[in-house]
Amino acid sequence: MIMRILGEGQYEITEEHVARLNQLDSALQTAADAHDDVAFTTALSALLDAVRTLGTPLPDERITPSDLVLPDEDTSLAQVRELLSDEGLIPG
Repeated sequence: MIMRILGEGQYEITEEHVARLNQLDSALQTAADAHDDVAFTTALSALLDAVRTLGTPLPDERITPSDLVLPDEDTSLAQVRELLSDEGLIPG
């Protein structure tokens, strides 16, 4: 799976890491549903850090469609709430 963090780049995520990312996405969804800005900021940061840590960065010159686009760390709770589906940012 290819994930893009807006303004940063793309990461290749292997299937073995998707469950962990879904756990972090669930925490983000919970914080967003509760309108808890502090928990939201923490959850978004944790999710993006996990993508960076678990994923393999793709070279900028490689043009690959992204399977999933994640907001950057400066995205507000209100903006992310518009992006969330019933499954969060990461389907599954």
